[in-house]
Amino acid sequence: MPYFPAWSHEWLGSLFLTFQVLVILLGAWFLQRGLRRILLRASERYDLPMHLIQPTATIVRWVIMIAAGLLVLGRLGVSGTVLWTAFTGFAAVAAVAFFAAWSVLSNIFCAILIFTARPFRLGDYVEILDTAEKPGAKGEVVDISLLYVTLRDSTEENAGALLQIPNALVFQRVVRRWKGGPPVVSSDNARLP
Repeated sequence: MPYFPAWSHEWLGSLFLTFQVLVILLGAWFLQRGLRRILLRASERYDLPMHLIQPTATIVRWVIMIAAGLLVLGRLGVSGTVLWTAFTGFAAVAAVAFFAAWSVLSNIFCAILIFTARPFRLGDYVEILDTAEKPGAKGEVVDISLLYVTLRDSTEENAGALLQIPNALVFQRVVRRWKGGPPVVSSDNARLP
């Protein structure tokens, strides 16, 4: 076994550590690529829908990346106890933040549904009812944002006022819609189609 000069000993430790980190990262990359190919081949062979395979491949990739990151940190001298403590602390804070922001996240998700399902559009006249018998908020849709649907109130006592209705409420109530403006009212106060 050849001996290295004394001045190279500290460099060899760093070089060996760098080599180990590279092996971990390359192994993780090859493992991720191989599992992705296996998932795609299984999808083709068993005629699985792509919208199920894609999230599975993403989850597998993240698990492999996190495991590789933990292995690299372990090789760099970070103790497993410190990593576990940091992870559980982060998970607890994330869980509290998620529950605190639940209503905001719900409104954002409902905004995405409004933009894609298009239950109404800008310029439509809508009425959001509490029940089918009781009148609710009504007016022209003037804005759809990530948190609110804004209506220009059309009632006589509040004409022109803006109503901001949370997006989640739109999916919890009955929505009556007229395209292009308010419903036409005849002389006997009956709405015409």
